[in-house]
Amino acid sequence: MEPREQSESMNNLEKDQILNTEPQNEAQEVVNEEVKVEEPAPAEEPAPAEEPVPAEEPVPAEEPVPDEEPAPAEEKQGLDLAGKSKSELVDMMREMATRPIEEVKDEVQAIKAAFFALRRDEVAKEREEFLANGNDEGDFTAKEDADENNLKELLNVLKERRTEYNAAQEANREANLEKKRQIIALINEIANDPDNINRQFNRVKQLQQEFKETGEVPATADTEVWKEFQRATERFYDVLKVNRELRDYDFKKNLELKQNLCEEAEALDEETDVVIAFRKLQELHNKWREIGPVAKELREELWARFKAASSAINKKYQTFFEDRKSKEKENADAKTELCEKIEQIKTDDLKTYAQWDEVTKQIIALQEDWRKLGYASRRANAALFARFRKSCDEFFAKKAEFYKSMKEELSANLAKKIDLCERAEALMESTEWKETTDKLVELQKEWKTIGPVVKKHSDAVWKRFISACDHFFEQKKKQNVNVHAVEHENLKAKKDVIATLKATIEEAAEDAAQTVRDLMDRWQEIGHVPFKEKDKIYAQYRELIDKAFETFNMRGMRMPRGEGSSSRGPRQGGSDRGLSERDRLVRTYEQRMSELKTFENNMGFLTANTKSGNSLVQQMEKRIVGLKEEIAELERRIKELDNE
Repeated sequence: MEPREQSESMNNLEKDQILNTEPQNEAQEVVNEEVKVEEPAPAEEPAPAEEPVPAEEPVPAEEPVPDEEPAPAEEKQGLDLAGKSKSELVDMMREMATRPIEEVKDEVQAIKAAFFALRRDEVAKEREEFLANGNDEGDFTAKEDADENNLKELLNVLKERRTEYNAAQEANREANLEKKRQIIALINEIANDPDNINRQFNRVKQLQQEFKETGEVPATADTEVWKEFQRATERFYDVLKVNRELRDYDFKKNLELKQNLCEEAEALDEETDVVIAFRKLQELHNKWREIGPVAKELREELWARFKAASSAINKKYQTFFEDRKSKEKENADAKTELCEKIEQIKTDDLKTYAQWDEVTKQIIALQEDWRKLGYASRRANAALFARFRKSCDEFFAKKAEFYKSMKEELSANLAKKIDLCERAEALMESTEWKETTDKLVELQKEWKTIGPVVKKHSDAVWKRFISACDHFFEQKKKQNVNVHAVEHENLKAKKDVIATLKATIEEAAEDAAQTVRDLMDRWQEIGHVPFKEKDKIYAQYRELIDKAFETFNMRGMRMPRGEGSSSRGPRQGGSDRGLSERDRLVRTYEQRMSELKTFENNMGFLTANTKSGNSLVQQMEKRIVGLKEEIAELERRIKELDNE
């Protein structure tokens, strides 16, 4: 029976048989709340038409909603649509068009929903590309899709077949109605001839059987024609002069059958699945209607028993759908909250892989929470799913764009570093020692300004660069460059720094802290001093730096131990006055990272061929370890402030 016909049938039954309440939820379930019984006539059996005849749950009328997410619970069991392409779905729909129309309704709906879900995603991608090209959204028009046109043609064919099928069914029901009215007329005609009624008993039984075997009639006439048949049959029995034993036997047989139906209806109260119990109750009511009358004195009592069992099942059925509606409301509220949470996540401030990964974990956690929730009502569930999925899709699309841009940046950095390698390799054989040294130092500084590269290329390109630099400086050393003179020049420069630093502390000028930082920068830029002087000169420098930090309240990090390490506080192009504690720590952290890179680069320019070289390498290694420990401590303190 079609959805409209089921609905009409239930509307008529509601007037004359039962009080039929329909739960106001998207599932469109029909629940019979209680049975409304007419007072039976004193000499007649209560008309079976008064019993509740619960109808199957009406299926909502078809309406094409290609952009609505299909409710997973509606999918036809056994029809595997996972991973199907649009063309495959069209082929499946074409196969459906060759099958009997009354057998493929659910399959057609499932295929249509799956197809338009794919089509919707395609249109969404087209819109994104259209907007990405700088176009106005109002000018967007989806491209014509051949598969969609084919599917719509097949749907039109199916619709025409359905219309023809419904028309044929309606015509058949009209014919059945006419046949049943003819049977009623014949029974009434027999009842109007009391003189010959005894000889017509078997004929009436045959007409009753023909009435039962005649198919469905229009829903609007079903109840009335059944009542007319019952009245005609009861009128026949009331005037029948048939053998009393035969009449009593018929009543006894009907009584036994109806008592069995009462027992089956009462047993349904133990059924755990209320939907199954309700549908079985419908079958029992259909059987009750087919059984003839019982003795007049038993009719009312028997019907009351059957009605009571039916009311118990109907009440459970009503409660079941009320509970389901309440649960669907809870699920809808919970899903709405998840939608709001994911919509509040902003991606504008995500600049690193770690930040994107952290937010990705939040998105995945919200998706897991979504999967744990049950269904909301059909329409609400589809709308919420579309809303939630839209936010997820937008996030992962932006993440993909970020990774693409970072990949391009890493590739550009690699190209820059390869260029530096080539430039260093071009200088590695030069004998212009001073000029080439300056150039290589500039290349090293430029190297530090270039960002990271892909991890798999990082070590190789660094080894290539440092090998070219090492080669040149090894050749430079072999030419007996007057390192001793250079070291003495450096010693003099560092003594100048110490003298200036001491004078600055004594004068305690307003910009003394900035002067100290500048002197620290200058100290860092000065090269090595003679080995025998390095510890002494550095001890003097460290003592003055510690005193300056205490005198001018320079709240930076502690000064690393060892020659050449800087004790500078956080400074990046200006004073740190007015900055928060966290900002100062972050600046100090960035400075230490820069120093660490400098020391690691310098390690490549030291050789281990002399005792002095070995000692310097060991000292540099200690400095690097100290810086790493200091960086770890800074990270810990910054994290603590963030947690606070």
